[in-house]
Amino acid sequence: MCGLSGEIRFDGRPADVAAVARMSEVMSDRGPDGSGLWSLGPIALGHRRLKIIDLSDRGAQPMTDSALGLTAVFNGCLYNYRELREELEGQGYRFFSTSDTEVLVKAFHRWGIDCVDHFKGMFAFAVAERDTGRLTLGRDRLGIKPLYLSQDADRLRFASSLPALLAGTGVDTGIDRVALHHYMTFHSVVPVERTILTGVRKLPPATVRTVEPDGTVTDRRYWQPPYTRSALPGCARLSSSEWREAVLDQLRVAVRRRMVADVPVGVLLSGGLDSSLIVALLAGEGQTGLSTFSIGFSAAGGERGDEFAYSDLVAGEFGTDHHRIPIDDTRLLPALEHAVRAMSEPMVSHDCVAFHLLSQEVSRHVKVVQSGQGADEVFAGYSWYPPLAGVSREDAAVTYAEEFFDRSHGTLAGILSPEYMLERDVSGEFVRHHLAAPGADTALDAVLRLDTEVMLVDDPVKRVDNMTMAFGLEARTPFLDHELVELAAACPPELKLASGGKGVLKDAARRLLPAEIIDRPKGYFPVPAIRHIHGPFLELVRDALTGQAARSRGLFDQPYVDKLLAAPDEHRTTLGANALWQLGLLELWLQAQGV
Repeated sequence: MCGLSGEIRFDGRPADVAAVARMSEVMSDRGPDGSGLWSLGPIALGHRRLKIIDLSDRGAQPMTDSALGLTAVFNGCLYNYRELREELEGQGYRFFSTSDTEVLVKAFHRWGIDCVDHFKGMFAFAVAERDTGRLTLGRDRLGIKPLYLSQDADRLRFASSLPALLAGTGVDTGIDRVALHHYMTFHSVVPVERTILTGVRKLPPATVRTVEPDGTVTDRRYWQPPYTRSALPGCARLSSSEWREAVLDQLRVAVRRRMVADVPVGVLLSGGLDSSLIVALLAGEGQTGLSTFSIGFSAAGGERGDEFAYSDLVAGEFGTDHHRIPIDDTRLLPALEHAVRAMSEPMVSHDCVAFHLLSQEVSRHVKVVQSGQGADEVFAGYSWYPPLAGVSREDAAVTYAEEFFDRSHGTLAGILSPEYMLERDVSGEFVRHHLAAPGADTALDAVLRLDTEVMLVDDPVKRVDNMTMAFGLEARTPFLDHELVELAAACPPELKLASGGKGVLKDAARRLLPAEIIDRPKGYFPVPAIRHIHGPFLELVRDALTGQAARSRGLFDQPYVDKLLAAPDEHRTTLGANALWQLGLLELWLQAQGV
């Protein structure tokens, strides 16, 4: 993983290399092992490198292949780069490095924008063509790797983080009112292409964008599972036991793929089903001395702050080199402030500070980890999925809103100030449009498609990327292997909903894990001090929401803010999140970014 940045100009002027250098420097945490700049006329590229594959300088970026007339910057990992390299060598290509970046360059030359169809991995990239002046941007199928954009009539800039674009200057930092509506409805998720800032957009997942020298843009969306039983040949005839074996086999492949590295790979072990299953499969692959990591916090508000009993059980079962990381309360407040600054977009989940602190400690031991994110969206593990069983496609949006939305459109009128309140329910419209799209056999299929393609990308996936990369740690997510997601999308809903959710995955795990792990209550990264705001955390939020910056911006109805501050633990969203924290986090992020 790394951080990339760049600019292409449409006004006849040379690229602003100094601006690209500023953007690149902001991402030094993402790539602490090296940096580089390249420019040719209207195009400039910048890169910060985290050395994972080919640790030599031959893997440095921006990478230019003069013979092919291509220069590329790349963030991520192509897990099948060795197989692709062998195929390309058979077609006459010669390599000067052992990096996956060079494989990407040769693959782009061989297949053009269709190269993405050959990639198995997580990636964001930019490729500049010397002879045509064309720039191509690409993003992986599940949006695991970010790519932010800022464009006007004169130029397009892009970077792996939103703060990097701000460092380039010239960005419209006004609040996007549609994005604000989404933020307040979808637990801070702002779906692509928007962000909370008017002047910043995101390249959608599974998209290749071709930018011509005159600014003309063409997009190709190259992947979207249909979420139907007929999607995969033979799947409609599989028994429940055959589905269990198919899921386990594909997950095994996904975990094996993510061991590709020239450095050791560890596992973030929460003690839940998903991360425990990764450990079990790695042990089955013959991995010994595997480093695993778990984090815990002090209890607060009657809520336990760690799950060490479960992670210890799994570590003992498979003989891992296990690291318990207890976090003293004195570390939480500084870590929270640092985590907010590390967010490319405001993310309300208290998991962010947990991932931030965990990543800080893990990065002292390894540079790559596997993590269990994505399993709940892919295999229907959340509480809002069972109510959708048997619901008609026509009623899916209503049921989903009742179970998932933080609040209704009407309620927002008493929360947002009139300047920022929209007349239309744009969030409801977004969901209704997505759920009504062709494909998806059932209401649950349609909702799982929405959560996997949209909500997952801009919540847990982004959270893991931002918090791990703040310490130069690469996180890999086998449950988001695109072939596993395709298989899960075709799996009958009743098999996913069984056993309280993720039923087919639980059945697959019974041959590998202790029953205590499989049948335990669903857990999260618990950070009780943030779920139950008090003391210095309350003062931090109070200062953010009542200071001059917040009053000048005027996002929220002040009487509503005062009501939340008077009873900070009493007001919750539909899913039980702290309503005060949602408001406070947004202001904290805007102020941290100097907006």
